[in-house]
Amino acid sequence: MPDAVFDDPRLARLYDPLDPDRPDLDSYVSIADEFGAQRVLDVGCGTGVFALMLAERGYEVVGVDPAGASITVARSKPGADRVRFLHGDATSLPALQVDLATMTANVAQVFLTDADWTATLRGIHAALRPGGRLVFESRDPARRVWEDWSRDWSPRQVEIAGVGVIESFAEVTRVEGEFVTFEGAITLPDRTIVPTSSTLRFRKRDDIETTLADAGFTVDEVREAPDRPGLELVFVATRT
Repeated sequence: MPDAVFDDPRLARLYDPLDPDRPDLDSYVSIADEFGAQRVLDVGCGTGVFALMLAERGYEVVGVDPAGASITVARSKPGADRVRFLHGDATSLPALQVDLATMTANVAQVFLTDADWTATLRGIHAALRPGGRLVFESRDPARRVWEDWSRDWSPRQVEIAGVGVIESFAEVTRVEGEFVTFEGAITLPDRTIVPTSSTLRFRKRDDIETTLADAGFTVDEVREAPDRPGLELVFVATRT
């Protein structure tokens, strides 16, 4: 189930104002340009920020996300008529033949079971044209970035125009092998407190490469994320 941050209508509309700085998406736009893609599938599109960036540049874009509240926000944005936003996931896509599929930010790490991850990769494989590419990032578990989260995260207040003052906090509450859970809450202007909880899976590079091969991909290269050098692995794989 999606975190309340994405699937609670009260919080989904706050997601962009609470996290407005997204330099990580610029590198994905550059990748789409680099590979000469025309049709792009954005898996885990959330509130549609990246999908709309691409659409503004003339790409034909399909965005899919299991969080209905986030899709509602995406569909309400200016330019949303240029994107095909779908409520669902990579296993429930209509027939597609895209040139590029992406999973930005933490999307690739929300699939906690091997079965869900494998099914997602196979769904993306089916949506790509032969020779199409899948690009996604995953944090390098060897860097143990969750330890920085534990030190750096602190409660904050943000005033959002037309909404009021929002208070939020999150903390790492559990680390079990490859699984890291962080929990928190968002306090709305009327003092309603909405709890949040997410778990990410930090897969090893070799394990990711194996699952890609098993799903019918060839790994072309593994890059560093320009906005987080040394911390994240960016996988570029081709549908074989």
